[in-house]
Amino acid sequence: MMILRHYITILFLMGWGWNSFAVKIEKKLLYDKHTLQDTYKYGKQERCFQWNKISVFLDSLEAFQERNDGYGMLRNYKNANGKPPLTRKYVTNKYKQIRDTFGVNRYQGIPLYRLDDVRVPERYGRDGAYVSVISDSADYFQVIPVTFGGIWHVPKKYMKLIGPLSIKKVIFVDRTNQNIVTLEQEGATWLVRSMNPITTGANRPPYQQPTPPGIYFIQRKLLEMLFLKDGSDEEGGFAPYASRFTGGAYLHGVPVNYPDNKLIEYSWTLGTTPRSHMCVRNATSHAKFMYDWAEVEKTLVIVFD
Repeated sequence: MMILRHYITILFLMGWGWNSFAVKIEKKLLYDKHTLQDTYKYGKQERCFQWNKISVFLDSLEAFQERNDGYGMLRNYKNANGKPPLTRKYVTNKYKQIRDTFGVNRYQGIPLYRLDDVRVPERYGRDGAYVSVISDSADYFQVIPVTFGGIWHVPKKYMKLIGPLSIKKVIFVDRTNQNIVTLEQEGATWLVRSMNPITTGANRPPYQQPTPPGIYFIQRKLLEMLFLKDGSDEEGGFAPYASRFTGGAYLHGVPVNYPDNKLIEYSWTLGTTPRSHMCVRNATSHAKFMYDWAEVEKTLVIVFD
């Protein structure tokens, strides 16, 4: 029950406020361009870095790691490990996109089965999601996802075991305030390494979708992430210094549209409103900082409101 309690704490924080600080956070920037203040104005709105939520997220993660030894990552990028079966209940939108009743897409989803029924999945997990591994059998791992409760069976082909680890680097993406903060643990203190404006994914289907809330591992890095023009197989350009964390969602710099090929440092749209396809757009030099600083399968990305 202690393990589940900490998972529930993390889930609670994904959608609600918190009023106490649980860990020590100090500012010691490694990247100091385009830095935002703790509170700042966007038009008539007051925006901020939600240090209260961030603090309790970190406290919950530390407590969780102290109580568990085995970890893993759910994986099914571009359905590479197989198109998942339909869940027990699902919805299909007008674009023929199938989702479970929790809003997770079938495409790139990972089937999660109840312990008493492995015939039909109950829901999907997201690619890149951080889980605790409780046990394994011939065909399945028993896991607890960080962002929702319960113990689930997941077929082994959809899992990558990470093993014992201690998370020292975390990137927080705030969809509400359109900002990002990177933190690194040294001893008992979490050091703030950067505080910057971003834009997250817009809810404009079928080509744009919100950056999904959750807790993910950095999975892969690309110096240039090529993208296609909407509704076409034609390459539209590239996004520099891209770090993938779930599905097709990357942390990256300002996109460059062909035929141009020169990097763009900054866009006036950063820190305004969601407008990307699902990715988290940054100033290009900040994307490079994260590209160099974050470690694959050792750094977490936490997307929250």
